[in-house]
Amino acid sequence: MHLKEVGCISDQTILHHITYAVLYSYVMSCISLLLDVKHIEDEIFSETRRKIKEDDTHASLRKGQYYYYERTLNGKEYVRHCRRLVPTDGHITVYDVMPIGPDAPDEHIILDENVKAEGHAYYSIGAFKVSPSGKLVAYGEDTNGDETYTLYVIDVESGKYVGQPLKGVTSDIEWAGDDYLVYITMDSLHRPDKVCLHKLGSDQSNGTCLYHEKDDMFSLGLQASESKQYLFVRSESKNSSFIFHIDILKQNKQLLVLTPRLYGIDTTASHRGNHFYIKRRSEEFYNSELVACPLNNVAEATVLLPHRESVKIQDFQLFENHIAVYERENGLPKLTVYGLPASGESVRQLQDGRVIDFVDPVYAVEPEESQFRSSIVRFRYSSLKTPPSVFDYDMDSGVSVLKKIDTVLGGFDASNYVSDRTWAASSDGTQIPISVLYREDLVKLDGSDPMLLYGFGSYEVCIDPSFSGSIFSLVDRGFVYAIAHIRGGGEMGRKWYEDGKLLKKKNTFTDFIASAEHLIERKYSSKEKLCIHGKSAGGLLIGAALNMRPDLFKAAVVEVPFVDALTTMLDPTIPLTTAEWEEWGDPRKEEYYYYMKSYSPVDNVKAQEYPHILVTAGLNDPCVMYSEPAKFVAKLRELKTDDNLLLLKCELGAGHNSKSGRFEKLREDAFTYAFILKALSMTQKEWL
Repeated sequence: MHLKEVGCISDQTILHHITYAVLYSYVMSCISLLLDVKHIEDEIFSETRRKIKEDDTHASLRKGQYYYYERTLNGKEYVRHCRRLVPTDGHITVYDVMPIGPDAPDEHIILDENVKAEGHAYYSIGAFKVSPSGKLVAYGEDTNGDETYTLYVIDVESGKYVGQPLKGVTSDIEWAGDDYLVYITMDSLHRPDKVCLHKLGSDQSNGTCLYHEKDDMFSLGLQASESKQYLFVRSESKNSSFIFHIDILKQNKQLLVLTPRLYGIDTTASHRGNHFYIKRRSEEFYNSELVACPLNNVAEATVLLPHRESVKIQDFQLFENHIAVYERENGLPKLTVYGLPASGESVRQLQDGRVIDFVDPVYAVEPEESQFRSSIVRFRYSSLKTPPSVFDYDMDSGVSVLKKIDTVLGGFDASNYVSDRTWAASSDGTQIPISVLYREDLVKLDGSDPMLLYGFGSYEVCIDPSFSGSIFSLVDRGFVYAIAHIRGGGEMGRKWYEDGKLLKKKNTFTDFIASAEHLIERKYSSKEKLCIHGKSAGGLLIGAALNMRPDLFKAAVVEVPFVDALTTMLDPTIPLTTAEWEEWGDPRKEEYYYYMKSYSPVDNVKAQEYPHILVTAGLNDPCVMYSEPAKFVAKLRELKTDDNLLLLKCELGAGHNSKSGRFEKLREDAFTYAFILKALSMTQKEWL
């Protein structure tokens, strides 16, 4: 009961289930929610919006002669992309500040997304790239949520379009000089499979296909080196990847092999001076090593950072005289900076790195765009109680300067909240880290507090404990909020991921259940107050946990869930299926078929009592077809033996990430939290 045509209702059975489920959900929403808790949804939305500084300017980045930045406006859903002239020459320092005010250079609006979004129910820009000369901008636009973009080029000063748009592209686009663009297109199954070279002013049909990846287990990605001299095309599956490179400075824009296609070898690359820098993972070096090789002899590698069992190399950024390395150790992000020898000199193993310290016990750190010819690395930091903060760090002096922290209005005081980490023992004894947030003056920690527990646990994705403004609508009502960093994710290194995939996938579910039991045992909450939440593959997690231990939870939010895993993985004509076989297994093989059938949520719904459940879907979702959540709800409605709420909320004008506007997203959070409060009978005025 799944569709063979993306974005088109062609299966009458699914249409029947969608129609019935949406109508049922509408009636139930009117009766059970609108009449009872609509005022709470409105109150949550209003209080969350009141905390946002609607008219704000993001941290500016100095590039060449200009500062580039984004602005948000009062009452507007989307951002403006702007720039100002740099008034003086000189090196970039951590103290560099974009001038504003009457004497500052005028602000120039490059692109106003609010104007572009007019007439569209959904609007998202997936790429915004300034040309090397600074005269042009290329941007990718998605107007229905299916993550297929139309690429436009505009003149920065006039705003006029340059040439014709390029259609059916991904968000991976890069300039190859001022006259050429390199971009990636997708096949009929939404797999990025071709990398193309486009000369400005020419028709898309006259472009050059630089490479066509015909193996449907592999997808293409595109990245520019920090030096802006090379582009790297990466063909990757879930286990392997290999890289081509293009020298932008050469007249002949052709792809050359950098790393070979070898099963189980995964590589990413960048460039500095006369060396390529490569992060390389293999079965032996599962947490990756960092190597450098001469441009003219890629087989001659020097190890810069060796593989370590307890430290995973996540990413790196190159600079003219430095390298910043993002790692993970003991479940937490780590950022270390090193000096590099002068360009042209021999490279050697990195030593005497400076580790940047962070104050919160659990937190998130992500790289931000920095300037190659500077000593400043920019990163974004936040924690469960620390709003997103942009820092510039001088790798020579060790001086760190806060450039921007998101303002939280309404008297927000981080000292009122506690963020911490606890560890749960899974069924096989593995220790599972759990990040926890609560407001100290509102919780009792005696088992009587309500809780929302989030989980994901797939694709080696790290769900780091970052700041979410909307979650405080629950925390300020006495909730404990927790994130279970379960196997299948990447928080504890590569082995953590490998122990939660394929024929070990059930570890993900038992880790989550063990985390819930641990939190109950430690009196953070109780079965009667514990709610759970997961999205996409995290929706599969929640679906499996509900089938295995429905007695453990009071309510569940299952967003765009991958719940019909077995049926989807059996059909290679469904988007993304073949590429997922290395994650879940190929059920055309007997061993994987029966293993997946033993946990796939749709196939394991039973005649038993379930908690209150809210399921969401997106009609244009390219990742999880809306038929999956619809089928899951239909199966639950058929078999469950309770009278608890079971709602399907399907967005008819959005995709996997639901609505696109910043206030629209707050409204969705408010609906979700109102459902949770309804499930916990917390709709009375004393909870407002």
